[in-house]
Amino acid sequence: MPISFPRLFTRAVWLKVHLYLALSLGLLFALMGVTGSLSIYREELDELFNPKLVIDQTQDPMLSPDKIIAAVRAAHPDRHGVWTLEMPRTARGTITAWFEKPRETFDEFYAPLMVSVNPYTGEVIDSRFWGQTLTTWLLDLHTQLQMDGFGRNTVAALAVLLMLSVGSGLYLWWPGWRQLRQAFSVRSDAGLMRWLFDLHRLLGFFSAGLLILLAFTGFHLAYPPLLETLTASAGMGHGDEGPNVRSTAIPNDRPVSLAEAVLVARGPFSSSEVRRISTPLGDTGTYRINLRQRNEINQHHPITMVWVDRWSGQIRDVRNPGKFTAGQSFTTWLWPLHTGEAFGAGGRFLWFIVGLMPLLLYASGLLHWLYRRGAIKDRPVDFSGLRQASTALLEKAYRIAVKTLVSLQPVLTATKKHIGKAKQQIKPWLKSIRRNF
Repeated sequence: MPISFPRLFTRAVWLKVHLYLALSLGLLFALMGVTGSLSIYREELDELFNPKLVIDQTQDPMLSPDKIIAAVRAAHPDRHGVWTLEMPRTARGTITAWFEKPRETFDEFYAPLMVSVNPYTGEVIDSRFWGQTLTTWLLDLHTQLQMDGFGRNTVAALAVLLMLSVGSGLYLWWPGWRQLRQAFSVRSDAGLMRWLFDLHRLLGFFSAGLLILLAFTGFHLAYPPLLETLTASAGMGHGDEGPNVRSTAIPNDRPVSLAEAVLVARGPFSSSEVRRISTPLGDTGTYRINLRQRNEINQHHPITMVWVDRWSGQIRDVRNPGKFTAGQSFTTWLWPLHTGEAFGAGGRFLWFIVGLMPLLLYASGLLHWLYRRGAIKDRPVDFSGLRQASTALLEKAYRIAVKTLVSLQPVLTATKKHIGKAKQQIKPWLKSIRRNF
């Protein structure tokens, strides 16, 4: 029997597509969204859970990269290979020295060593492996579902299916021009299930475009070969990779220092900001300097790179985004578009909210589906009772938070000197809280 293509695009068909995708993969969509939202603030959360990563006393200037790398190598004398220094983006941040393939995690999919260094004193504050901290574990869950390469391919497939789910939801949402105004209404006088269904449709409509954008960029970040092949932009999606450029000068007794290599690299880009410095590998290795120009929207992984010969100090290769083709530029936008950093602090917060939408859509849609099947009953919407319950819950959470802060004060004061000053400033606020509660 021949297939009737018009029948494939009926509302009944797309309703089943939307329903089956939600029931089978909705929880995974929600997981990807929540972990993505938390990963947007990975560095901030890491500093929150590890206060020692926040520098107490800052000074100007920072130590030279040569002194920093010397401190790192002194702390890890048996690690021979490329070290990459990631510069702090705030005055109170640490320098992170990355070692890509440590022996402890050599067989793992991605688990580099991260060494946190005080940029003003050269003190090695902490040494950790990627995936063994809470924030990096969450990011691995988001990018590969903790299943290495197979998980990354699964995430790419989930991104395509999420676009299909959101697209089918938009198709089902469309009420026609005559009833368009009603499609934006949320009724609270027809029961809880009707209210949830209206909320589901409204949240889905307003977040649809951004969810599709996140899914599209997420697919290409999880499976970069497709777009990078089409645009001739291999290694540009993330911003930390590049060609293997070799030193051609004859080795001598006076190799170029890191500081000198940075000075040479900034020559063509005098107003740029140094983001990463990679040491050479062997006698033929080059310094790789990662810079950020003012017009680059990629904050965390800028794409400007300069390779400097370790023996002669000459520039061996340059990657300048200002000379990219349109396709290459588009590829470099994937990361900042996916993380929201392309739009600044406001964009990151908006992306945080959008990342929670799959969870809200899954929960509201599932409850409505259970109601339609008779598994749960409808009930009136009592907003006054909801407000009272919410207020009571917030007050209880507030009391717990205050007690936690009070109990942690001695520990924080003993470990960090600046907490002692903050304690004096916060004491009147704590007294007022005790009087109120």
